[in-house]
Amino acid sequence: MNNLGNFGVWGLGFFSLSIWFAVLQQANGLRPIRETARSWGDEWRFGKKEKSGAGPFSAWNITGTYRGSWNFLDTVNSSSKFPDFRKESGNSVIELVTSPTKITGVHYVQGAVVFHDVFDNEHNVGGAQIKVEGVYIWPFRQLRLVANSGKKGDSGLEDDYLLSNPYHLLGIFSSQVFQESPRDRILKQKTSPIYEMEKHCNIEIAAQISQSASSENNGDKDRYHIEGLMESPAVDDDGDCFSPLSLNATSINVEVYYNKAVNYTLMVTFVSFLQVLLLIRQMEHSNTQSGAAKVSIVMIGQQAIMDSYLCLLHLTAGILVESLFNAFATAAFFKFVVFSIFEMRYLLSIWKATRPSTSGEGWETMRRELSFLYSRFYGILLGGILLMYEFHNYMRPILLLMYSFWFPQIVANVVRDSRKPLHPYYILGMTVTRLAIPLYVFGCPKNFMRVEPSKAWCVSLCAFMGFQAAVLLLQHYFGSRCFVPRKMLPEKYSYYRRLDHNVNRSRDCVICMTTIDLRHRINDCMVTPCEHIFHSGCLQRWMDIKMECPTCRRPLPPA
Repeated sequence: MNNLGNFGVWGLGFFSLSIWFAVLQQANGLRPIRETARSWGDEWRFGKKEKSGAGPFSAWNITGTYRGSWNFLDTVNSSSKFPDFRKESGNSVIELVTSPTKITGVHYVQGAVVFHDVFDNEHNVGGAQIKVEGVYIWPFRQLRLVANSGKKGDSGLEDDYLLSNPYHLLGIFSSQVFQESPRDRILKQKTSPIYEMEKHCNIEIAAQISQSASSENNGDKDRYHIEGLMESPAVDDDGDCFSPLSLNATSINVEVYYNKAVNYTLMVTFVSFLQVLLLIRQMEHSNTQSGAAKVSIVMIGQQAIMDSYLCLLHLTAGILVESLFNAFATAAFFKFVVFSIFEMRYLLSIWKATRPSTSGEGWETMRRELSFLYSRFYGILLGGILLMYEFHNYMRPILLLMYSFWFPQIVANVVRDSRKPLHPYYILGMTVTRLAIPLYVFGCPKNFMRVEPSKAWCVSLCAFMGFQAAVLLLQHYFGSRCFVPRKMLPEKYSYYRRLDHNVNRSRDCVICMTTIDLRHRINDCMVTPCEHIFHSGCLQRWMDIKMECPTCRRPLPPA
């Protein structure tokens, strides 16, 4: 019995020691599917030691979004089968969804790999998306994936994940708005070399998972790093489709992404509040009929259309990402308040000031004019949406056209020779607040919309807006026609012309009801084209309210 007991103890110890050595060594069962000298990363990728102290048996949940880069190991693509791979490197986004299996230590993986800046051919295809599936052996941190053809009717877990991931959804939304439309994406996919590649190539990815320290957020969210190789041997064993690609990607902390989106909506809300204050200040500055008539109705209408577009965009983004609906709906609501209450009210007051005769012709005439105004406004609004959908490839020139809203006011000032129609605070404040959103989208390198930043375009937009604001300020302080040569200007009526003493006229100012002393300087009195005489200060204050003669109600030319 003692011998049997000793034998049992020795047998149990030998069995435990065998399991311990099997765990410490590389798993021979994870050999490459294709026995070649350069398959699945040549085993040297998986020979790296674990740098984290989590232990070999801690199961990491690698489900998430990974952002990184790709590059050819041989610097250039040496394959002749698919020579479209001319770029040396580019950006990539990896989406992974894992689910446990009945096999201990093995998780089933589904997802997609998006390669940006891959192709450079006549079809102008800038990237490709490959659906992948495979296994994740978490005791050894090994990830092995193959390309999934993505047949019709397949509804994998990655589809549900992609449709609920805010990083993925807002990236697609911003690309559709600022870069390309879904129709173009479908056409590019049909002409993409990736379809031919799936027919003639096997796409294999071998990667190692490691844990990396979070640099964006000090929270408890773990971040993982993927480092591996992507190979594509031909189906008919006639060489490789393209040279091996090196993949490096780090997981994205979705909480940081949420915080960026919420901070953006707070910025939009604050900007909208400032625009409301500026509009109130401008409405007080031009609260008279003459003051409102000097403001360009096209300028206010263009700004109202811009705010309505921003309202629709933020509301659509909130509907796409349910978890961010409250933040984006708040920003959309403030934009709705700006254009539907304040700007439309100001638009209506300008319209009434430019048509004083219609207010006395009855309610039917006024209702007909109002319906014409609103139908034209919303017609331009819907027409602009259709035009932007058709010409989405020219979105940045369209934005430049939309941000030329100060030009109608500049032209109106020159034509009418208006005196100070806009308050300087309104000019400067609106210029700065209107630049906030485009500068964030196209200027912030880490914006949550995943739009490629462009410093040249941001500088051009700022210079364009600054030029318009500078011209308006020059008109405000030095006259509306200060930059126009005198030879090009029409002859201007002079209110300080000499009096014809042979004409019998009343020497009483009907504004202040006092007698005008003609013995004083000629600048102390003004004479209208209809031969009525007034004090200079009285008539100037009167023309700030109405451009009509106080005596005979005839229209007066600009002073």
